[in-house]
Amino acid sequence: MTRWTVEPVDRTTFAGSSSFSRDALEPFSADVTALVAAGWRHECGAKPRAAHVSADRVLVLTDSLEYHEWGVLGPALLLDLRTGARIAELRGERGAALSGGRFLLGLEGYDVFDTWLHDRDGSLVTAWRGFGHYVVGADDDVRVVECDRRQPTRSAVVRLLPGGAVERGHPLRHGQVAAPVVLPDGTVVVFDGGALVAVDRDLRGTVLAEVLDVGDESWRFTARLELRDDVLAVTVVERDRTTSTEYSTHQIVYRLRP
Repeated sequence: MTRWTVEPVDRTTFAGSSSFSRDALEPFSADVTALVAAGWRHECGAKPRAAHVSADRVLVLTDSLEYHEWGVLGPALLLDLRTGARIAELRGERGAALSGGRFLLGLEGYDVFDTWLHDRDGSLVTAWRGFGHYVVGADDDVRVVECDRRQPTRSAVVRLLPGGAVERGHPLRHGQVAAPVVLPDGTVVVFDGGALVAVDRDLRGTVLAEVLDVGDESWRFTARLELRDDVLAVTVVERDRTTSTEYSTHQIVYRLRP
């Protein structure tokens, strides 16, 4: 079990929301620019929103400029990092970099709840049934904080094993948890169902703190975790039960102790 504990340092609540939208942080651009020695620009016809780099490859996740059957999901572009040349056009909502120019891509929806491993030329190597936030450790050990849309959820913190097998670990209360933070020893901390939960490398979970009483209304709460040295900041935006345009924001600061 985890050796970590948390000590509350500060707590505030105020009316209104602290926006988590990524749109305010990104220029509306339909190309990718690399700041490398030679420099290059790749016209991708979509809006870049995330990039993952491994060896001489970069995987760019995009949003489409038009709405379609997958919402605004754009292509996942595998590019040569040195030249900007397009190696492959793939599909995925979330990604992660492994060693040797390889990448994970994951997608959820329309009976899809999958993760795919692609090699440096874009070829499919392995597929797993599972999707969520990817945590890549030493020797390309991959854990996934799953995110499904089932009620009740079947999500858990899992490990991807060779050959497409999945090792299931600590079950989650809520199917749409925020991105986790990773502590120095590899422990993953998630905000799940109103609680801070630490999940160790053996996939065993321990509740560190009950942050908020969300009852059976987790859908009204959106969280973000930020880790700075030994300080863990938790921001939770709570939507009003009756008015969808009114929010309260809870900000709680903890000190982590091993």
